[in-house]
Amino acid sequence: MSVEQKYENLKRYISKLKRVVVAFSGGVDSTFLLKVCANILGTQNVVAATVTSPIRFQEDFENAKTLAKEMGVEFLEVKVNELEDEKFKKNDQLRCYYCKFGLFSKIVEIASTKKIEHVVDGTNYDDVRKDYRPGIRALTELKILSPLKESELTKTEIRELSRALKLRTWNRPPVGCCLATRFQYGLRINRERLERLRKLENYLRSLELTLDRARYHNDNTIRIEVLPQEMDVILKNRERLVEIAKSLGFKYISLDLDGYRTGSMNEVL
Repeated sequence: MSVEQKYENLKRYISKLKRVVVAFSGGVDSTFLLKVCANILGTQNVVAATVTSPIRFQEDFENAKTLAKEMGVEFLEVKVNELEDEKFKKNDQLRCYYCKFGLFSKIVEIASTKKIEHVVDGTNYDDVRKDYRPGIRALTELKILSPLKESELTKTEIRELSRALKLRTWNRPPVGCCLATRFQYGLRINRERLERLRKLENYLRSLELTLDRARYHNDNTIRIEVLPQEMDVILKNRERLVEIAKSLGFKYISLDLDGYRTGSMNEVL
């Protein structure tokens, strides 16, 4: 099926929904979905709901807020505290399920209050074919709709269509807004560890790398992932990076020679 056919299928799918709340992160997929919903249903029938919580960056929230405002849709902040959930904090292989269930339950409540029947999210066709994604189970249980997935649109195709729609997110790197994905399974997630990780990732962000992650293996060991062609940036800033990491309590700071890859913490499963 061509990209054009998939896009037409997406528009037909959305047109049947009438009014929607879009779970909106400000990344490539959800921005494209929000734009198409606004175009097809009208801005008055679309609400963008963006989560703030201890495992997310405030910068990403502000970016999502700006994008929603530019599109002229109603924007809502959804406050969540995953650290109140013991099942989430123990960080087992179902952590993402518990997290998604909690935050999407709140979005469903908001939709119900506004008498909006449908909540949609930006899960794409690649997401259900690649990697380990227990969070998708939560979406199914809560009857969250995933129009991009149903239209079989892949990430590459969504970028292509986003560019055609002149969305500035079309070539944006993966947002990676959830800090919990950086922790080794079984290592308990708490506020202190999150803040150590946040401070280190904030420094990596300041280097303006295309993609970067700090993977938290234990309280002594942090593993840095960047694109292979940008490893020289890390090496040029090695002394400062080591200084910051050690000030946060890490003893071993490694650069992963395999480079950045999504979901690398799932490789041990």
